[in-house]
Amino acid sequence: MSDGPSAGANAPPRTEAQRPRVSVVMATYNRLTLLPRLLRQLARQTLPPSDYEVMVVDDGSKEPAEGPLRELAKELPYALRVETQKNAGAAAARHRGVLASRGDVVIITDDDMQVPEDFVQRHLEQHPDGSRHVVLGRIDSDPAIDDMPLFERWYAYLHDRLARRLNEEGAHGWNLYTGNVSFRREDYVAVGGFDPNLKQSEDIELGIRLEKSGCRVRFCNDSYVLHGSDHTSFEKWLARAHRYGIMDSRLSERHSDVPQVDPWRMLFEMNALARPLLATAVMLPGPTKPVTEALMGAARMADRLGLAGVAFKSTSVAYTMEYLRGARAEAGSWREVARRIARYRQASARAGAASQEPSRKDSNGEP
Repeated sequence: MSDGPSAGANAPPRTEAQRPRVSVVMATYNRLTLLPRLLRQLARQTLPPSDYEVMVVDDGSKEPAEGPLRELAKELPYALRVETQKNAGAAAARHRGVLASRGDVVIITDDDMQVPEDFVQRHLEQHPDGSRHVVLGRIDSDPAIDDMPLFERWYAYLHDRLARRLNEEGAHGWNLYTGNVSFRREDYVAVGGFDPNLKQSEDIELGIRLEKSGCRVRFCNDSYVLHGSDHTSFEKWLARAHRYGIMDSRLSERHSDVPQVDPWRMLFEMNALARPLLATAVMLPGPTKPVTEALMGAARMADRLGLAGVAFKSTSVAYTMEYLRGARAEAGSWREVARRIARYRQASARAGAASQEPSRKDSNGEP
């Protein structure tokens, strides 16, 4: 456990009166080839360097980041702070970073992102004094997205769709993602922060608690990052989908009043043509594995033929099949599967009725 560079090579220690207004926090794991790019972009911000700091938590990288970042800090105008921990997952690393941060406003981003020069300024502007906002920024595609695997381009496609929806309909806690989000540190601490026991979806779970505590979740289209990834393994991508199914199941047990995070919603929200495949993945998790692989083979073929729409839809179905296998594994028994599906239907019906309540009052002329 260690604290790394606190500022540039010759920068004097800061007094309490010189505390930064903003802390940019990121976890890193085996990303020394990408991380310096982001840290140098953060050096070119429109906000004065004294107004922000950057906190990096190395989550047990095979090649420790602290030494190289100590050297990099000599050329950076802002305070760069580094902490190192044994590998405990991104949630634990981000939580440690937020607790160690000194700014009133915390921005969280990922180590494979790129940011524009007004990135920190845009987020800070969304947090006027006295506000309790959680601000989601836009995630755009890396300029090199066309060179990335199909599943990474599919993620970019989903980010684009989500940004349009959040811009039109507004955001909620269950939309929170750690690639580009900001909040007040005191609000984070008050709700307990990230849960390190969740190895996926810890961001969504935090967002739900922040919203339930009274924070207003907002989407800021102007606060954008560029997302590029070094993920290349299809097998790891499928394993990630499986973990999300497990973790979202645990998440929905905690927040059964939020049907938007229940994994069983996919049986009802996906295209009707895909539902039989999803159902068979739940009923026969093992035997239908080859179906998922065949779907991805068809997706790659469509991609090579320039049929992006078909490729993305096939990828969505393949991902969701593995996601529901994870939910099925977490449920254990058929009886428990039936209970969870019934609970989702009930929670969804209640949420739908609640969303209609204001219009009913308006139609009755009531205040």
